[in-house]
Amino acid sequence: MKKIPFLFTLILAVACSSPSEQTKKDVSKMDDAELAAYADELAHSFIIADGHVDLPYRMEVKGFMLKKEVEDVSVETSGNFDFPKAKKGGLDAPFMSIYVPSTYQETGGAKEFADSLIDMMLRVPVAFPTQFAMAYSPADIQRNFEKGLISLPMGMENGAPIGHDLSNVKYFADRGIRYITLTHARDNQICDSSYDTTYTWNGLSPFGEEVVKEMNKWGIMVDISHITDSAAFDAIRISRAPVIASHSSCRNFTPGWERNMPDDLIRALAENEGVIHINFGSTFLSKDIQDKRDAMREHLTNWAAENGLSREDTAYMEYAKVYAEQVDAFADIQIVADHIDHVVKLVGISHVGLGSDFDGVGDSLPKGLKDVSMYPNLIAELLRRGYSADDIAKLCFENTFRVWNKVAEIADQLQKEQAG
Repeated sequence: MKKIPFLFTLILAVACSSPSEQTKKDVSKMDDAELAAYADELAHSFIIADGHVDLPYRMEVKGFMLKKEVEDVSVETSGNFDFPKAKKGGLDAPFMSIYVPSTYQETGGAKEFADSLIDMMLRVPVAFPTQFAMAYSPADIQRNFEKGLISLPMGMENGAPIGHDLSNVKYFADRGIRYITLTHARDNQICDSSYDTTYTWNGLSPFGEEVVKEMNKWGIMVDISHITDSAAFDAIRISRAPVIASHSSCRNFTPGWERNMPDDLIRALAENEGVIHINFGSTFLSKDIQDKRDAMREHLTNWAAENGLSREDTAYMEYAKVYAEQVDAFADIQIVADHIDHVVKLVGISHVGLGSDFDGVGDSLPKGLKDVSMYPNLIAELLRRGYSADDIAKLCFENTFRVWNKVAEIADQLQKEQAG
């Protein structure tokens, strides 16, 4: 596993990218055009690290994994993420989600599937070396940023590939995985899922507790997105390092929906020095939008049946797109900013980041945040609300880097303790 001295990493990754006097401006007298220009300047002055982008699974669905090829993301694509869009929006370090569907917990092959997605991601910088580079630490991202390269750190969404073998935690650390979402849509061998109703373990399993400890030892961030409240509290209690939520939002705006985080869990995360990365999906942002989209899905299902169409038919897709716009089934940037505000009021600016779920939440992205070119729109909204350049820097990368560096520091300590 690649090692970089913690102090050097911290100095390089934070001091070199912190807001300068040139980036600190008075926005009180700016008009909309000036504010937009300033937001764009900040987006390109600071590193933007996004906790969750689903490019790997997007490529898998398109068949690139089986062909041992990669989609050409060096040019404009129809997806949420590609190099031109990232450069326009200032995105520098999207965590590539190595997403392993929960079905592999039943069929087997989870580890092999994860390995194939990792292999596919490793091919991207080989295919496009002047646009992309892998990254295994904040220092790697800083160096790539200075070269104009988009960094591709990796997180694994679902701990199923670990199986029942703790040595697989180090295996995936050695492969470049820097966070693991403990489960996904169903309870697994590690913990319970917020999308399941079984509550197999009422939190972490005994094996899951050992997995968290092993993740601490090998420098993998513990990701509590997708897991139940009880499992998340268990993970925070057991982890010696800060934990993250890579792509979750605030349950305050979606009452009763366990996939989002309640206030007491956000407070516990902050006490642990962790970070919640706000998900941009419209259903993560608003109960009203959830209700609208539920009604929309029912209408579209009935319409498709009445017209003898499947969801893959072009006529259905065209109708669904127009209908979604007609019923206004999308959140907006203001609601995304409301979630950030909520976290800041609860626990402060040091515990919130960005976890868009681009290419993972389908057509539900908010107005003004439809792809990775649009981060400046969100920054502009935050500037309107009084956020400073220092605040924006923390949100964009500093909070995430702080946790990542701390996790690496604690891993180094634990390995030294084990060595005696």
